[in-house]
Amino acid sequence: MPLYMDIHNLPEGTTPEDVAKAHAKDMETQRKYGVEYTKYWVNDTGTKVFCLAHAPSAEAAEQVHREAHGMVPEKIIEVEPDVAEVFLGGTETNPEGAVLLPGGAANERDPGIRTILFTDIVNSTTLTQSLGDEAALAILGVHDTIVRDALSASGGREVKHTGDGIMASFVSAASAVRCAIQIQRELEKHAQKHREHPLKVRVGAAAGEPVEQNNDLFGSTVQLAARLCAQAQPQQILVSNAIAELCLGKGLPFEDLGDVALKGFGAPVRAHAAAWKQ
Repeated sequence: MPLYMDIHNLPEGTTPEDVAKAHAKDMETQRKYGVEYTKYWVNDTGTKVFCLAHAPSAEAAEQVHREAHGMVPEKIIEVEPDVAEVFLGGTETNPEGAVLLPGGAANERDPGIRTILFTDIVNSTTLTQSLGDEAALAILGVHDTIVRDALSASGGREVKHTGDGIMASFVSAASAVRCAIQIQRELEKHAQKHREHPLKVRVGAAAGEPVEQNNDLFGSTVQLAARLCAQAQPQQILVSNAIAELCLGKGLPFEDLGDVALKGFGAPVRAHAAAWKQ
């Protein structure tokens, strides 16, 4: 049976307890429509809920919500099996169906689905060898400034510096893509002014449910984003299928590249390139 993810924008004042009660009503109603709601996430601002359900159709999944409590989702998307693994991972849920933080108590909820983004400077080792340490550090500084300015403008959080790139986290998939577009456009402007030493980067991003520990993020979502970054061509933004689906209706164009083989992933992963050139 297909797996669907629906996205709700919550009314102001909605509490986690309200969401838990609504999910319980879903569980009471779902069999009537052949639906099985499995897990849900509430984002850290308490404004959105993401629900996963096995259902014969998106309409059946929506009808459960409509009849159970009237909280109709803003959007329902079908999640492919490989993407479902990224979302589901090995997480546990509490009795109400809320995803739990690893090692957390039964009333702790995961802060929500995250989009992880990596940048990687093309030929960073070659730059160091040809320009010397000081000049290479200056170019790295340009990269860091452009990326951090884009993160600030789009609400992204820098997780860590990787030496020749930056890893960041976003609540919104669309914000992550817009951030990546701003990075590539600003770097293109810089390259036009410094044609002797153009600075180019690869960008990779994936959406899912990473594990947080000691202010760092781990898990399949992080690994997928890193592999997509490594797979990307210079100046390319390569994203997972989940991101392209989450960005439906956001005015962000993507080129579907089909399935790509990534190191460490047993099955090919569907990838998309985000368009950024004006």
